[in-house]
Order: sequence, then C-alpha cells, then structure tokens
Amino acid sequence: MTDFKQLSRRQFLQYSAASAAIAMAGTSMWAFASPSFVPDVELKLTATQTSVALFSGKKTKVFSYQGKIIKGPQSALQNIPDSYLGPVIRVRTGQKVRIHFVNQLPQESIIHWHGLHIPEKMDGHPRYAVAPGKSYVYEFEVKNRAGTYWFHPHPHEKTGKQVYAGLAGLFIVSDSEEQALHLPSGKYDIPLVIQDRRFDRSNQLVYLNNMMERMMGFKGDNILVNGRPDFTLPVETRPYRLRLLNGSNSRIYKLAWSDNTPFSVIGTDGGLVEQVIKRQTLTLAPAERIELWVDFSNRKKGAEVVLKALPFNDGSPMSGGMMGRGMMGQGMMGSKPSEKNHALTIFKARVVKKIKHSETVPSKLTKLHKLQLADASNAKSPRRFDLTMRNMKWGINQRTFSMNKVEKDEIVKLNDTEVWEFRNVESMGMMGMRGAMPHPIHIHGLQFQIIGRENKAKNNTAWQDLKSGYVDQGWKDTMLVMPGEHVKLLLKFEDYKGQFLYHCHNLEHEDMGMMRNYLVR
Repeated sequence: MTDFKQLSRRQFLQYSAASAAIAMAGTSMWAFASPSFVPDVELKLTATQTSVALFSGKKTKVFSYQGKIIKGPQSALQNIPDSYLGPVIRVRTGQKVRIHFVNQLPQESIIHWHGLHIPEKMDGHPRYAVAPGKSYVYEFEVKNRAGTYWFHPHPHEKTGKQVYAGLAGLFIVSDSEEQALHLPSGKYDIPLVIQDRRFDRSNQLVYLNNMMERMMGFKGDNILVNGRPDFTLPVETRPYRLRLLNGSNSRIYKLAWSDNTPFSVIGTDGGLVEQVIKRQTLTLAPAERIELWVDFSNRKKGAEVVLKALPFNDGSPMSGGMMGRGMMGQGMMGSKPSEKNHALTIFKARVVKKIKHSETVPSKLTKLHKLQLADASNAKSPRRFDLTMRNMKWGINQRTFSMNKVEKDEIVKLNDTEVWEFRNVESMGMMGMRGAMPHPIHIHGLQFQIIGRENKAKNNTAWQDLKSGYVDQGWKDTMLVMPGEHVKLLLKFEDYKGQFLYHCHNLEHEDMGMMRNYLVR
C-alpha cells in the first residue's frame, strides 16, 4: 500500500498526474504506479477484441494490443501499417519505461517482455495474471543492448490461444554503439512477424481441432506476415535491415531466398553479432529473432525475390503439414501429413523504385563481451535438463509446471555463472511410439551464450536438415533443441533475485505444462 504521508509534494504531483491520466483512460488499477519511479517513456497497452478484414467477405475476429503514449516521443510507439499486430515499442538502452497494461479481454492475461532483462515482477509470470477489466503497471529500466525483442501474453494454459488470436508486438532497443554504425533506419528498417494461421470458410481463426494438434503443436495452412496474408514488401534498390520474428505457435522455418542468394545475418535474439554471418539457409524456431542486411541494389525495377520456407524432416513421429485453406487434415486423429514435399512462400520483395546509394555493410559490427567458461561454478558438471514426455504430457526432467514450486536443482545463486545442458531425449510417447520432437527452449530474465551442440540420435536426419541454418553466435534467449540433440549454454544470473520461467516455446507444449520455475537467490 502506498504511504501518502511519506510523499514529497513533487512525488505526490507525479503520482497524481499518472493516476489522472489512467483514470481518464477508463482504467481501474490493479497495481499502482510508483511515485519514486520517473519514466522517460510512459505508455498504455490495452488488450482487446476487434475484427479485421483479412479476406473478402466476413471480417476476422482477433485479439489486439492497442497502444497510447502518455509520456515520451511519438517515435516510442509505432503501429505496424495495416496490421492488427503490434504496436512496435522503440526505446533506448538506459531509459526508464512505465507501461500500463489494461485487460479488456474476457479472460485473464499478462504481458511477458520476451528477452528483456528486468525484475521478476515485471517479467510477466502467470502468477501475476490480470483478471478481465483489471490492470497491471510495468516499471523497469532498459538494461538490454540494442536488439529486437518482443512482447506477448503469458497466462498459464492460455498463452497459445492468445498469441494465436493476435497478441504480439515488437520491443526494439537502440543504443549509441548501434547508431554509430549507421545501419538502415526509418522506412528501411523493417520488422517482419512471421506466423501461420488457419481459417474456416467464414474467415474465422481455427485453433486446436483435436488432441493430436495439441500434442504435436498447432500448425496453420496460411502464412501471415505482420498479420497479413500474401504479403508483398515494396523495396528500393538499396540495403534494408529486416528484423524477422518467428511468431508462430509451433512451426519451425527453414528459410531461403528463391534465387539462392545467401543471407547476411547481422543480429540474433540479443542484438548485433560481431561481424556479418553468411548462411545459405536459416533455421528459425518459434520466438527466435534474426536481423538481416538485405541489399536489393542489383535488381531491376519490377523484379521480385521470394523468401521461402523449405521442406524438411523435423524428426517427430508425425510432422504437421500445409494444405489448402479450409481443408481438414488427413491421417492419424486428424493430424496433417508430413511437410517434406511442400515449400512455403513467406513473402515477396518487389523492387518498386530505382535509386542510387553509397551504403555498405560494416566489416565490424560490435565487440561482444562474452562469458567465460572458466568462471562457471559448474563448468565440469553442467546443470542438466531432459526434455521428456510422461503420461501423455510434455515435461522437463519428467516434471510439469507448478505455479510456485521450485525444486532444489532449479535454485541458482545471484551473480553466479553456470553451464546448463538441455537434452532432447528419446522417450515413450503417444500410443507407445518412441521418439522425440523439436523443442524451442526459452529462458526468462536473461540472455545466454550457446557453447556447444551435439546430436546423439541414431537417425539424425532432422538435425542434418536444419543444422546448417543455425546461428548460435551472439546472445540468445531462445534456442532450438532437435531430437537427440544436447545443447550447452553459458548463463550469468545478474541484478535480480526472484522466480523466473524456463520453458518450451512450442506454445501448445508450454500450455500443457512443459514449463518450470527457476529461483535466483
């Protein structure tokens, strides 16, 4: 409870002004703004239901975040053009941010700031879920380096449904080091959220028709980019900075350009890499981000190049596939057939204007301050996490989610550096089938470094299909662990004590309980 007797006149006026602003917006506060916290940027985000025209005919019902600036520059909040996704929040390292979240959905919700290094109560743990009609105030200093982060709901057992319905936005951080590079900016710095969705004949979203879709992870039959089907990106003959987010619930993308141009990677989950990384294909798992330098200079006006998702074997007992819109899947319990023979169109880039430019990609992007294995308290005995299935439930070390429970082997010490190893082990699964599935693992509260991968599966075709597209350099908060794969991470628990999550970012798996708490003390 706020003690008004202890407030200075200035603090009282600050508190009253913030409260009045929210009151005018029609909000009843569940958590109060702190009078001692003076934000550089203050926003209101409202989760609400709306309808959008995606196809001819009936509008599609979606969930959406509606944003409003209370304090700060107009550039801090940008809508994605012609989209129900977003908004895009743009801030600088070191800025203090206050965000008033208002839940106008018919179900509880909470926002997780994916990839941000912030205090426990600001991270969006489901135990802080906000009831319909209530609100939550986030206050934190941006300590992350420049990079592409994002935000989405995180209520237990409802995350997949709410993200699928449209709740997702980007949180883009800049800093002086990045700005000194003069990378493409403004209209040449483009966020692209890739999602797969399924619609019925009335243009309404379809989600989870059967148990198998829940067990395997839901896959749609339409690709949307920034919330739009059949997306075309108009470009000029110059370099662009493309920020790609895999915002799908469970689909992994093996990306390639239609003309086999190699990718020039300049950043991953936690910001810029040290120098440009070349890849012929890119593996992008749910929740991962990748930043690209893409130069259209040598193309003619009217030329098109297509970003495709190539077919691959994901290693699971039954892969999800793409079929025509409105069609029902064939196969076991309504599951869809393998996508081995189907390449998907993500979007087209079309040259609409010929211009001259002098920009070239910098030879050196940054100097990463890396963690050292020698500093890890458990360098010779990594903390182990097995990705398992038991009693028809996905789990971690045979455990499923409990809102407040933390086991002894999930407790870490503040300021410690540790090695964690995630092992995607073969287990007895559905109906006696042996095998494993890909699991994109996300750790809340920090960024980490990937220091090793090894695949021990007897048949590692899936790993062979995707491993050339991994970009493990730089800082990460999400990584893909393929069947049979063992992945080692180096992490440091800094600044904040408290209870944070680690989980599979296949959102159907997460909602089924493939999520655990770890405690920093």
